[in-house]
Amino acid sequence: MRERTSLEDAMSGVVRIERDLKDNLELIELGEMENDESVVAEAEKALNALKEEAARRQLEALISGEADSFDTFLEVHPGAGGTESQDWAEMLLRMYTRWSERRGFKIEVVDHQNGEQAGIKSATLQIKGHNAFGWLKTEAGVHRLVRISPFDSNARRQTSFASIMVYPVIDDSIKIEINESDVRTDVMRSGGAGGQHVNKTESAVRLVHNPTGIMVVSQGDRSQHKNRATAWDMLRAKLYQRELKIREEAAAADQAAKTDIGWGHQIRSYVLQPYQLVKDLRTGYTSTSPQDVLDGDLDGFMEATLAQRAYGGADEEIEDVD
Repeated sequence: MRERTSLEDAMSGVVRIERDLKDNLELIELGEMENDESVVAEAEKALNALKEEAARRQLEALISGEADSFDTFLEVHPGAGGTESQDWAEMLLRMYTRWSERRGFKIEVVDHQNGEQAGIKSATLQIKGHNAFGWLKTEAGVHRLVRISPFDSNARRQTSFASIMVYPVIDDSIKIEINESDVRTDVMRSGGAGGQHVNKTESAVRLVHNPTGIMVVSQGDRSQHKNRATAWDMLRAKLYQRELKIREEAAAADQAAKTDIGWGHQIRSYVLQPYQLVKDLRTGYTSTSPQDVLDGDLDGFMEATLAQRAYGGADEEIEDVD
């Protein structure tokens, strides 16, 4: 029913755009014949609105993968570098939180491990909204930050890395069979904020899928039972995403294998000093306002990546920024 509703909306939208285009062109022709500038101006305004809607619907048509309409899990992991990378990971977590809020998506914290001095050791969000996975799957990869370190008394420029992992929240219509004997379950005390109750009880749950090495952690709830259920949902989702990736790589010869969080593997660079620039290394899309990007202004980057995946034409390798 969800797929049917989405298709009906897309088809009716195209039909309406075609109808309104024809009507407004006829209005312009009529207005010019009668020298009525107000009619022409009103019709031209309507055409500009149609142009924007057509562009939006064209972009939505790019989000048509098997799981694109699903909610999503988003994980943030710092790379090597201690406090610097952990602080950068927290900046990315805030960036995706702000982006989700702009779109009216609902955000739930599944896991959050604070860094020793600043930032985070890891975090997992569940982001709920139409096409959440379709949008955020474009963000998976290594993100690089160049800035004057706030933790360096000599104010030297530092480079930090953090990785983003994105996988869909699957619903009951998708069956993922997991042999429970293949899964190791650990319970532990929750870390980070949460009050005395969370820290005193073993409510956090970690699952490790032995055949694949996939690990998930859930500690967002005070109930071990709820955290266990969430962890199993995450594990099924990760295994589903793994299968999707295998199929995608087989069909499209995708070479984007999992890589180290470090030099040579990043998808985007964020330069705050000595100049201001954010550059996507896959598409070449840039922004000269890093603060806006870090405040959640990501649509341009996502649109460029979706278009590249659909139409191609971008360079395989784009010169890095330093």
